[in-house]
Amino acid sequence: MNIKLLLAALLATYNLYALSIGEVPKNVIINKDNGGLVKGGAWNSNMLKEKVYVMFYVDPDEKDVNEDFSQALKKKEYRKKGDFGSIAVINMAATWKPNFAIEAILKGKQKEFSKTVYVKDKDKILVKAWNLGDDASNIVIFAKDGRVLFYKSGKMSEDDTQKAFQLIEENI
Repeated sequence: MNIKLLLAALLATYNLYALSIGEVPKNVIINKDNGGLVKGGAWNSNMLKEKVYVMFYVDPDEKDVNEDFSQALKKKEYRKKGDFGSIAVINMAATWKPNFAIEAILKGKQKEFSKTVYVKDKDKILVKAWNLGDDASNIVIFAKDGRVLFYKSGKMSEDDTQKAFQLIEENI
């Protein structure tokens, strides 16, 4: 009986850190040795408000997993339709590639896609804090008030893509 109680308590504690649809995740700051904005400075998850945000949290080795979704998202031109933003957080601790090489690529991406916020996560901060998939491609959509509308770890199916676009359009 005591083991069941302990297990239930551990699972309840574990779920406190997981992303839950309809809830605002716990605040996270990524800065200094842990990473931060590619442009420089800290990234704070409280920034995920006032716009509908699509966040890609990606292991560099899995960067192409949701390329179809990324390209379809780009074609929708949501920035022209309303308050929309995109964030790419790179899980730099999930790859064998050296940080200096990833940082050089990210600086180029930031110049090419200047309206996307690029963030370096050098210590799996969001894996630990929000229980995001490690060594994976994750897609999270946030409402204007910071609530999670959608979460997918792994390859987006056609149904996932349609649901994601529907949620974005309903919330812009």
